[in-house]
Amino acid sequence: MKLTPLALGLGLALYALASHAAAPNIPVAPPVSPAVSANAATQQPAADTDGATASNDDSGNRRTKVKQLGAVTVSAALDEARNSLSPDTGSSQYVITAQNIQALPLGDATPMNQVLLQAPGVVQDSYGQLHVRGDHANLQYRINGIMIPESISGFGQTLDARTIQSVKLLDGALPAQYGERTAAVVDITTKSGADLGNGGSVGITGGSFGTVNPNASFWGNSGKWSYFFTANYLENNIGIENPTPSRDPIHDHTNQVKAFGDVSYLIDNDTRLSFMFGMTNNRFQIPNNPNAGTPQFGYLDVTNFNAANLNEQQDEQTRFGNLALQGKFGDTNYQVSVGQRFSGLQYYPDDIGDLMFNGVAGQINQGDRASTLQADFAMPWGGSHTLRYGLYGEYDRAYTNTNSLVFPANPDGSQASTVPFNIFTGTTVTAKTYAAYLQDEWDINDNWTLNYGLRGDQYTAFREESQLSPRVGVVWQATSSTALHAGYSRYFTPPQTELISNEDIVAFANTTNAVKNYGNNTPLAERSNYFDVGISQNIGSDWTVGLDSYYRRVDRLQDEGQFGTALVYSTFNYKYGRVRGDEFSLTYNHGPVSAYFNFAYNRAMGKDVITSQYNFQPDELAYIADNYIHLDHDQKLTSSGGMNYAITDTTKVGADYIFGSGLREDGLTPNGLSLPYYFQLNLNVSHDFNFDSFGKLHTQLALINALDRTYELRSGTGVGVGAPQYGPRRGLFLTLQKDF
Repeated sequence: MKLTPLALGLGLALYALASHAAAPNIPVAPPVSPAVSANAATQQPAADTDGATASNDDSGNRRTKVKQLGAVTVSAALDEARNSLSPDTGSSQYVITAQNIQALPLGDATPMNQVLLQAPGVVQDSYGQLHVRGDHANLQYRINGIMIPESISGFGQTLDARTIQSVKLLDGALPAQYGERTAAVVDITTKSGADLGNGGSVGITGGSFGTVNPNASFWGNSGKWSYFFTANYLENNIGIENPTPSRDPIHDHTNQVKAFGDVSYLIDNDTRLSFMFGMTNNRFQIPNNPNAGTPQFGYLDVTNFNAANLNEQQDEQTRFGNLALQGKFGDTNYQVSVGQRFSGLQYYPDDIGDLMFNGVAGQINQGDRASTLQADFAMPWGGSHTLRYGLYGEYDRAYTNTNSLVFPANPDGSQASTVPFNIFTGTTVTAKTYAAYLQDEWDINDNWTLNYGLRGDQYTAFREESQLSPRVGVVWQATSSTALHAGYSRYFTPPQTELISNEDIVAFANTTNAVKNYGNNTPLAERSNYFDVGISQNIGSDWTVGLDSYYRRVDRLQDEGQFGTALVYSTFNYKYGRVRGDEFSLTYNHGPVSAYFNFAYNRAMGKDVITSQYNFQPDELAYIADNYIHLDHDQKLTSSGGMNYAITDTTKVGADYIFGSGLREDGLTPNGLSLPYYFQLNLNVSHDFNFDSFGKLHTQLALINALDRTYELRSGTGVGVGAPQYGPRRGLFLTLQKDF
């Protein structure tokens, strides 16, 4: 591997207060009891059905038959060992449990992006996108310690909250184990038949906007086997954000199917083989904006087209599967996995309407197949050290095929004929990613822990790029209730595999889809230096206060934009970027009341577009070349919070909210203005009914956007912003769930 050494830049600020290395949990529900540790499980195993017996051998000496650990106990020990493979020293960590998710207004029917919105510094955007600490996307998803390569840019939610036992959002200065996508790590631990026993659950959520969402799950364990499966179907009339403030969008129906499964087999007390898989099929109508104006082009003898009658659609598919072997040899814990993920996207235009409004109607077919190998190891040494090391490899093959109807154009760009013709363009990209890391967690004493390491990444696709990345994090446990963490990380972020090549641009010369071919069309890997410091303080046993500050200096900052009609994103780079922010969190948990409050400040700026300049107007490029501008997803102030009150053991009420100062839109300069502030309040009440012949039935009533406030997520202007989008209007939803 060819790597270029870089000097280590390190800034650590220390000032008192904090309760643990990570930021506090969000206790919207009573916390789950801690898992049994691996040592405890080993020392006090549960006997299997054979039990343990003693007998005498031929010499008369007493011989004890080896006791086999119970499957559930072994699984708990292996879970604990798997968790030890992934450190978080120096980074910021927010934990949301299955109980926390259940306490949200929509409970387990809450989309994954809205679950994560409960963590500090997470900003919502249209199409289900999230921005963490000023990044466009750049999220890494891990399930049971296995990294799942991200899907093609789009608005489908691949993962289902019903799979989650707990989810950690790790951000800040991450240890050397984490690379490629580094804005945040969404680390999911799934539910397991070994933990849940044998049973299942069926239910349905329905309500406003034609929402129907049935679901079914079943789980169990038998001998050395355990399994968990879940699936659900969603149908409603608000698949994508409404481009108008009206209550009912035009042409916005969606059908979505999701499924997930996890099967594991205990080879012995120290070894487990697991197979995990998931799939989604999502279909969307793209909503129409009747205020889109008048067509700019003629089609044959047609001169007018009502934008409310457009019929554009987009389909998305994701499949992934991973086979993992987890175990222990000597004192070394390990997990080795191989996997594959396929992601596909198809955009179907309204041929006549798209031609008349945009001068092009492109049917797009994208696909990406990624094969992965991941190996992680953790080994104690020297009494106070834990050595962690591993490697990651990914082979991607991505393609984009487009059939585009266009009109011929005159030299000045005006339409030369009303008779369209077809142009086919196709691009295939092969990307190879290799990474290796080595890090040491050193428990200096009872109060100080230091994690330091080095990561090497090499990425080959559009060009070959590589980097050595030092990482260091420190935790100081100042008192039993006060701690501080700080860290520095050097990051290397490969670009997305979507590419518009020079050949694609040339193919549209002298047509109504022509663009100026200038600049560099090859996306570049992002390189950055990240500094993070955080504190938290336990006040008594009920309150926890946390504060975190970060600063990131970026070269070749990556951003993405929707520059065409389809809801597909293209990558471009700013030469320079700088991101900074602060996060505050407060949690309370006492008796029947639990509550949380988060507030974040962020500024994300970029300067000088150096790739994919064909997407920009010359005056925009000229201004950005000499001036820092706000990134389109920059939101200055963000807040979330919630409260849950248990009236009785069977009846609970709750509320949560999200607040933002608004994303960016164009003003006198690109992204020069922010959209208006928004506030969304959600309410819920739940009750468990008990029927003699039926058993317990869980019911939950949710009122989303209870104040019915109309707010705009996007105005349709700004760098890479394709259309306006509004937040949801008031909706009432009822969930019925029956466990068995």
